Amino acid sequence: MDSDWPQPLAALATFDLKDKIMQTRRDWIKSTALSGLAAVGLAIGLPMTQGNEPERRSTEAIQIGSRRELFVDQHLIDRIDGARLELHRPIRREVIFRTDAAWEGNGSAYQSVFRDGDLFRMYYRGGHHVASKAYEKNKNSWETLCLAESRDGIHWTRPELDIVEFQGSTKNNLILDAAMVSEIGGSPAHTAVFKDTNPDCPDEERYKIVIVGSKPRGLYLLVSADGVHFQLKSRQPFTTTGAFDSQNLMFWDSVRKVYREYHRQFDQGVRGIMTAESQDPSSFPEPRWLEYPDAAEQALYTNQVQPYYRAPHIFMGFPMRYNDRGWSQSMKELPGLEERQYRAKQHPRYATTVTDASFMTSRDGQTFSRWGEAFIRPGPATKDTWVYGDNFIFWGMLQTKSNLEGAADDISLYATEGYWEGNSTSVRRYTLRQDGFVSASAGWKGGSVLTKPLTFYGSRLELNFATSAAGSVRIEIQDVDGKPLDGYALADCSEIFGDTIARTVAWKDGTGLSSLAGQPVRLLFELKDADVYSFRFAGADFGQ
Repeated sequence: MDSDWPQPLAALATFDLKDKIMQTRRDWIKSTALSGLAAVGLAIGLPMTQGNEPERRSTEAIQIGSRRELFVDQHLIDRIDGARLELHRPIRREVIFRTDAAWEGNGSAYQSVFRDGDLFRMYYRGGHHVASKAYEKNKNSWETLCLAESRDGIHWTRPELDIVEFQGSTKNNLILDAAMVSEIGGSPAHTAVFKDTNPDCPDEERYKIVIVGSKPRGLYLLVSADGVHFQLKSRQPFTTTGAFDSQNLMFWDSVRKVYREYHRQFDQGVRGIMTAESQDPSSFPEPRWLEYPDAAEQALYTNQVQPYYRAPHIFMGFPMRYNDRGWSQSMKELPGLEERQYRAKQHPRYATTVTDASFMTSRDGQTFSRWGEAFIRPGPATKDTWVYGDNFIFWGMLQTKSNLEGAADDISLYATEGYWEGNSTSVRRYTLRQDGFVSASAGWKGGSVLTKPLTFYGSRLELNFATSAAGSVRIEIQDVDGKPLDGYALADCSEIFGDTIARTVAWKDGTGLSSLAGQPVRLLFELKDADVYSFRFAGADFGQ
């Protein structure tokens, strides 16, 4: 046995579990989400409580510093009594854009969105889907990439870029077509665009496009200084192991100081996701499969993995789930039967597949906690819903103003609607409160959540929470053995109620938390008709 293995793993040497031991060792080395004991529990099937944690109380403190922590998984949770982790679906808002320009069409997909200074940028595929009636009437190729811009995330415009000619004119917002990447057999229909936040990235490569190429088959990079004019970085793909027939991603992980890439591959015929990390965006090692302990097998068409911008140590993914339901009476009752039957002539699955959006999170970028319930459902049956390709969440999220005057900003997410129906694809906006993906939640009878031991830096504790008019939140600070600290018991905590993304918790004696910084403590959240979305320790002494 190697001397650096965790002690519980060394104990497994007497068992005939070589494969499990090796996988567990890899998980232990790479994972920040599980303790060594938890990893062993997953590997050998120890009894689990809610959230995949072994039924043993952890005594090793998790260092959280002053970072924001969300209740999106069980990483910090020791025990839940009378409460639950509640997934929150975003609110369906307005259609903010339609790809109805002559060079666009109903096949628009694989959108990327991000803030760039004072602007929001959206990159998306133009053209009609080849299996649609619109394509039959107007063979408008989707091997193009377009750019739209906005200052508020709601109103979008097409800049005239004078780059790509369409029907004799360059007065359009096209930035890429197949001819421009012919030397690698590149497909502008399969791209993802990002702004590289690596401080050491050369300015002339600050913007990057991940694109599928066929000479040889793999993923390539295009680079740009302005996000508009791109050129090929290398004729060598940065990875070749994969199917890549989807949106494939790359980004700079500012916490771990590496580039991460996520792409499509098939696992025994099932659509899945692979990943790798590298210091050099031009070359990645062999990828590994994403893992979802205790999650049901599902075909994941996309991945949309990204660091959460308010807590970049947490990765969030919004994969589109692929569900071929086959022909049935319910399938025939869905909207667009005539178009569905037309698509069936091209391929049976084009008619009977329906898609929705899922939600998953990770602490290490490879092992994800994935919810079985949909994050976005197809919604009410209209002419533009329940279509293969709908509910595809764009890669990226934007912080936008709330429609409620005086309220905190929202998170805006965007998703396709009416994909390959009619002559255009609609872009639907969805909103969610900041950090509002999942909450620790309890009803009016009350409940509690106890954390594992943790250490922090800061002088105050801030909550993102919501209660009813009669509801409340109180917090007790305990030592590692569960004994309330003097002055920080539940009885000492002023009852908290309201709805805000940042409220400082107060205890009766008014004492701050500086004296507790750096020592292991537990937090006991008492909830009554309340939701707590996130918490963080902050304080002027620590530059927060």
